[in-house]
Amino acid sequence: MASSLLILLDDIAAVLDDVAVMSKMAAKKTAGVLGDDLALNAQQVSGVRAERELPVVWGVAKGSFINKLILVPLALLISVVAPWLINPLLMIGGLFLCYEGVEKVLHSLQHKKAKTGEAAQEELEQIETDLATFEKDKIKGAIRTDFILSAEIVVISLGTVAAATFGTKVMVLSVIAILMTVGVYGFVAMIVKIDDLGLYLTQQTSNVKQSIGRGLLVFAPKLMKTLTIVGTIAMFLVGGGIITHAVSTLHHWSEEAVDHIQHIPTVGSVIGALTPTLINLLIGIVAGLAVVLVVGLIQKVRSKSTIA
Repeated sequence: MASSLLILLDDIAAVLDDVAVMSKMAAKKTAGVLGDDLALNAQQVSGVRAERELPVVWGVAKGSFINKLILVPLALLISVVAPWLINPLLMIGGLFLCYEGVEKVLHSLQHKKAKTGEAAQEELEQIETDLATFEKDKIKGAIRTDFILSAEIVVISLGTVAAATFGTKVMVLSVIAILMTVGVYGFVAMIVKIDDLGLYLTQQTSNVKQSIGRGLLVFAPKLMKTLTIVGTIAMFLVGGGIITHAVSTLHHWSEEAVDHIQHIPTVGSVIGALTPTLINLLIGIVAGLAVVLVVGLIQKVRSKSTIA
């Protein structure tokens, strides 16, 4: 995905000149976030009826474009008027992602306990009776997640062109916003339609195509299940990463930990490379649990005051 984006940026280079060059730099820096974005958004739209998958992806993609239409001008304005606001706002977004991650895990655990045949049937009937609401909830959830990931991508891109003129910043952020959205949701659309491709291939006369189709039909649900797990982990990684970089103490502690681990003979370089990711994951989980506890306490206090 990242290499495809870079090829597209190279094609634009002749027209946009230095704007395209700076966009390429920004695209490289945002490639890691883009990977998390793909996992999260594909996971967010899974569980939707086959004939509604592409309309739902399109609905989220439109929401993503709107997110960036809001975020790009807002980021440019804040960078001029109040640059100190960027980190606190990103941190709030990071905490929200961690909170959402913990909520997903807790929701999954609660469902496993209550997933008797009767309970599952009742849930299915509830979804069937209100498919429009189910779809809207899926779309809203994905757009909400996209907003925070888009904010991080926009801020990283803005940092890449910090020394450029205002006009160049506008052009670079616009190029990145469009290409990232098209790239992410084009890829998500491909992911959610793998099973349909498999079904199509099984109906062909060629034995090879039928075998590939059967393989895709087996692979598709496993991929979706994997994306559910990867998407949740990505929430902690992105959220924890934002918090780690925003809090200088945590950032320095992370760098020191990596430095110490890299000096371990033989395995130091390998473990050292994984350490920042593991630290971000740990911080993300701890932060998410803390926010869930705070939200729970606030809800208890509110319910008591309502009863009183």
